[in-house]
Amino acid sequence: MKVGIVMGSDSDFPVVEKALAVFKDFGVEVECRVLSAHRTPDQAAEFAKTAEERGLSVILGFAGMAAHLPGVLAAMTTLPVIGVPVVSGALQGMDAMLAMVQMPPGIPVATVAINGGKNAAILAIQMMALKSDDLREKLHANKVEQAAAVLEKDQMMQERIKG
Repeated sequence: MKVGIVMGSDSDFPVVEKALAVFKDFGVEVECRVLSAHRTPDQAAEFAKTAEERGLSVILGFAGMAAHLPGVLAAMTTLPVIGVPVVSGALQGMDAMLAMVQMPPGIPVATVAINGGKNAAILAIQMMALKSDDLREKLHANKVEQAAAVLEKDQMMQERIKG
């Protein structure tokens, strides 16, 4: 299974990196581009229109400020699109988040937290796991690992408090 990542600017890459790390851990192939809804609208539209034939299952759109990129991608494909608002400008990502969650009826964009690249990747993997036993098993193992890490920290805290 393969996902597409589109960032509106290379300045979004620090947030994209968090998603890339998750996809690498889960063994998910990624196609990653820098395309702008405003400066390269034809290329962004073409990316989305041809995504399914290139084997993509989900698209992640990372954008700050006006943040039209995920909506433009969603308008051009039937694949699920996950929007990741990125901190930038005077409103620190709130403008981007609101642009993503306030899509018109019929053009949904699932939206994660501001700078939520890691959760966007996990959500994409959960979507793909509906058709992949391998990814579903890896997700279950990941949940077990997360729980173990918290319980380990809890144990250390208990010992610290008693000590």
